[in-house]
Amino acid sequence: MTSATYRTTPLDGIRGLKQNWQSDIVSGFIIFLIALPLSLGIAIASGMPPMAGIIAAVIGGVVVSQCSGSFVTINGPAAGLIVVLVTAIDKLGGGMQGYHATLAAIVISGVILFILGLLKAGELGKAFPASVVHGMLASIGMIIMLKQFPVMMGVAPPAKEPLMLLQKIPYTIAHANPELAFIGTLSLLLLIVVSTVKHSIFRKVPAPLMVVALACSLGMFFNVTVAHSYSAFGQTFDISPARCLVQVPSNIASAFTAPDFSAIYKNGFWMAVMSITLVQGIETILSCASVDKLDPFRRHANLSKDLSAVGLGSAISGMLGGLPMIAEIVRSTANISNGGKTRWSNFFHGMFILVFILFASKFINSIPLSALAALLVFTGYRLASPKVFMEIKALGWEQLFLFVTTIIVTLSSDLLIGAAAGIAIKCVLHTIRGVSVKQFFKGDVQIEDGESDLVIVRIKKVAVFSNYLSIKKQLEKIPASKKLVLDVSQATFIDHTVMEHLHELEQNKNHEFAAVSFVGLDQLKATSNLPTAARKHIVVH
Repeated sequence: MTSATYRTTPLDGIRGLKQNWQSDIVSGFIIFLIALPLSLGIAIASGMPPMAGIIAAVIGGVVVSQCSGSFVTINGPAAGLIVVLVTAIDKLGGGMQGYHATLAAIVISGVILFILGLLKAGELGKAFPASVVHGMLASIGMIIMLKQFPVMMGVAPPAKEPLMLLQKIPYTIAHANPELAFIGTLSLLLLIVVSTVKHSIFRKVPAPLMVVALACSLGMFFNVTVAHSYSAFGQTFDISPARCLVQVPSNIASAFTAPDFSAIYKNGFWMAVMSITLVQGIETILSCASVDKLDPFRRHANLSKDLSAVGLGSAISGMLGGLPMIAEIVRSTANISNGGKTRWSNFFHGMFILVFILFASKFINSIPLSALAALLVFTGYRLASPKVFMEIKALGWEQLFLFVTTIIVTLSSDLLIGAAAGIAIKCVLHTIRGVSVKQFFKGDVQIEDGESDLVIVRIKKVAVFSNYLSIKKQLEKIPASKKLVLDVSQATFIDHTVMEHLHELEQNKNHEFAAVSFVGLDQLKATSNLPTAARKHIVVH
């Protein structure tokens, strides 16, 4: 789909509903089919009741869609939050005690995000070092895989820490419940086939729906809805519906539960708030920015407004017993590819989930947990696949070092420490290059008017992740009707994060300026052949 597909930009609000209700309902229904099993799986993997994911998905669709700053993003629970939520529940008492305490952390985190959005802090996410962000996401993916693999095999997780779970993989395989492992493994294989084989049927039917249909059919074949024992490979295995199937209460009202705000005095509470806020904020900003590039109408999301909307939605969700939420990139991409044109597709996806849970919740209780775990193992793999490592390596060894360091520290400690370590190392490397304290926070930019409608922006000395916002602020002063020339001939060093933003600006896909071009790039040596690689001044001897 290209921007030429449509002649006019869709209207917003009620007028947009009247104009595009048919396409948005269809797309909303398809997203509902994708979001339902994922929301259940994410909630269970986070150590929360399945309904916590449903609550977040409904609030994200019905409420957040109407106050967000974006047009085709889908809001709801995301796999990236699993790690911080599991850690929070564990550190705040475990079980239901930890769950209620974590709900309080979710509410406070939502309020913080709401305020940050009002303070126009949405742009801050763009200044976060790109390789550190990818390292955070990859480590989250690895932890999800390690934690969900035992569930996929029908085994209780033999450890809590990621590195211990890695060591216990042989134990997990040796003690796998054959019937549940068969359901989980076949579900994973189906996801792999769907993602690699390009066939029209796979584009029409969402992969999560295929997995649920397959898993429920196999569950009926193995009679997993009835408690029983069976023998295989010389051993006896137990099947308990309470432990191997999704459990949604028949009385939906009983799923609503209040947060425990007395937990604010517990050790680890504010660390949980910070972790949830960090992951929510960064993932939301990155997703919205990515969706902007996919939107065929080239509409711009208001990142700060979207941050506030997600914060509001998370606070409401937490008050009702639900998960936090983000602007979710995979569902948003599916929304665009299935013809969603306005915020109403997000609204309809939430409404479809609400109607389904009110009138067909019994069906949910026949979904095997091993199949939902397979969905999350596949999601985790996509965050930390070898392809991700190769893409980072292509940017140069320094970016790979930052990426891997963030992963190692995160796996051996936690997400906040991993992110802090990645940023600290990046700052040390920049300091070694001679970047001063002042240069860390203020870019040296000079703007000159050229002939006719030409504007020359001279970026001097150093341009790094921490001073990018000051550079961006200068660029925002230039009228969109101008032709922009980015002159970097007097720069001594431009890091990968800034080059990524400048390259995106040069592509001018969102028509921010009449035209954008570079001058002086040939005087800077790139750390790799990619256009977004870091660059430093060539010293002539």
